[in-house]
Amino acid sequence: MAESYKNLKIWNDSINLTVDIYSLTKKFPKDEIFGTVSQLRRAVVSISSNIAEGSSRPSKKDYTRFIDISIGSLHEVENLLEITYKLEYISKNDYVKLMGDIQKLGVSIGGFRKYLMKP
Repeated sequence: MAESYKNLKIWNDSINLTVDIYSLTKKFPKDEIFGTVSQLRRAVVSISSNIAEGSSRPSKKDYTRFIDISIGSLHEVENLLEITYKLEYISKNDYVKLMGDIQKLGVSIGGFRKYLMKP
């Protein structure tokens, strides 16, 4: 795949989501450091990491597999945000903003996946 992953909007948007999640989780209770904070951070980092790693694969089929993993990680972040919202670790405003960002990113990654699957 010739184009650098750093030029992809989905990669840049996933980096921005990562920064937002890291900032947000700094405010979580200290007893969540090894629980939801760690899991949320790992999952959100996985999104951009799989986009980057997939871009180095020799075929679109291989790249698509990494995009699928990225989509799975995005769903994991969404699920964890739902839990943390219900636990009242995040405000309604943060929840609504991040869920909107996740929705948009999911649509974009899904579109990129469709592009890769074209013959």
